[in-house]
Amino acid sequence: MKKTLALVLFLIAFTASATAAEQVDSPQQSLEQALLKQEGKVVYIDFWASWCGPCVKSFPWMNKIQQQFKEQGFTVISINLDADETNAQQFLQDNPASFAVIYDPKGTIAKHFSIQGMPTSMLINRDGVIKYRHSGFFTGKINQYEDEIKRLLNSSSPTLSKDIPNKTHNMAHNKTKRDNHESE
Repeated sequence: MKKTLALVLFLIAFTASATAAEQVDSPQQSLEQALLKQEGKVVYIDFWASWCGPCVKSFPWMNKIQQQFKEQGFTVISINLDADETNAQQFLQDNPASFAVIYDPKGTIAKHFSIQGMPTSMLINRDGVIKYRHSGFFTGKINQYEDEIKRLLNSSSPTLSKDIPNKTHNMAHNKTKRDNHESE
């Protein structure tokens, strides 16, 4: 498991060239730290922006699943892509988050994972492997999303799903199968 987590962290770290001018806590470092704290848990990573209509619908649901499944080893980490953090702060005043929010104003993490639309989510199993990826948020698919979470919570097998067979360290070079639907 530590090898897989190390690969996830390497993937994120590759996007950040270590320079003296770089911030102490870059978005990549913030995500690395958040993932380290959640080692062994099922993690739902959500990329969002203040201008995203479906994101308004997804936030209450993410708050709900964070609360509903946290005792079983589940957490939500969100990554905001607004260039101006004040827009994200305003969004969060109107749509509070009970989960971690990481600001990525330059979209470095999003570029690494080839994020094309808002919101985009990735569901990572306890071994650090991305098992599901969704583009958009659809209220009609909430049962599917929750079933995927439950499957990962109830399994310790890294080969649970064939939906996205690539481990996170292959994400930069291999395209994963995606749910290419437009948002509601």
